[in-house]
Amino acid sequence: ASAIAQTAAPEILVMDDGSIDGTAAAIAREFPGIRLDRSEASQGYIAQRNRGAELVQAPIVFSIDDDAVFSSPTVIEQTLREFNHPRVGAVAIPFVNVNSGRAVHQRAPEAGGIYATYAFIGTAHAVRRDLFVALGKYRKLLVHQSEEEDYCVRLLNAGYVTRCGRADPVHHFESPRRSWKRMDYYGARNKVLYAWNNVPFPFFPMHLAVTTFMTSIYSRHPARCLTRVRGVVAAYARCCTGQGDRRPVIASVYRLSRELKRRGAVPLEEVEQRLPAPLSLG
Repeated sequence: ASAIAQTAAPEILVMDDGSIDGTAAAIAREFPGIRLDRSEASQGYIAQRNRGAELVQAPIVFSIDDDAVFSSPTVIEQTLREFNHPRVGAVAIPFVNVNSGRAVHQRAPEAGGIYATYAFIGTAHAVRRDLFVALGKYRKLLVHQSEEEDYCVRLLNAGYVTRCGRADPVHHFESPRRSWKRMDYYGARNKVLYAWNNVPFPFFPMHLAVTTFMTSIYSRHPARCLTRVRGVVAAYARCCTGQGDRRPVIASVYRLSRELKRRGAVPLEEVEQRLPAPLSLG
């Protein structure tokens, strides 16, 4: 409903990832004419976001989750205006985790400038579709979690930044019934895979060692810690058997990405001269 209310009149696509609760019928009944793509079996949200980008025609792809809404009718219109610089490849839309507080995340510190950031959160973002497709979309091997930072560092390596937005926020009503076991397993696994896939030498050994240690001890709860260790072991097994996708970014981009992560938001004028030449899409 909040997408339909947008002043930008977006092309709307609902991805039904094998639901068994009557979602498809409810959408057909309550929102006749809305396009819905249904998978009989669940493929996971990474695969579905990739497929969604293939199915739409719009040059900018917005994505929100099933537990999120646009807080005003102008969120998309406001965000589209933030793709006004050729170096902007994605926008991290401000969002609020409504069930846990009023803090607004991903908002640029000032309205007047363009600020680059490390990555966006999946529930509130927009990407240039041409770049998203050219860079191979999200890595399907990740399955669940960490796909955003993996994509954003590849975007940076292609010469484009993720911009902090200033639009009205997305309201995210985070579910209290999340599967921590699934999140712990893939969260730890994919942090290791991020290092393997993206981090160049000479930074790789130290990054991998620190990541392995920190992800393994992230939770002090014994069961959760064990699950995370299993995720780390699974990542090492995948890499050792050649099932990873190692295509490290250049050293200068890696250093820039770590700076962006540390600082949170950096004026584009401080970043632009350190970027590689933009990937040609001609």
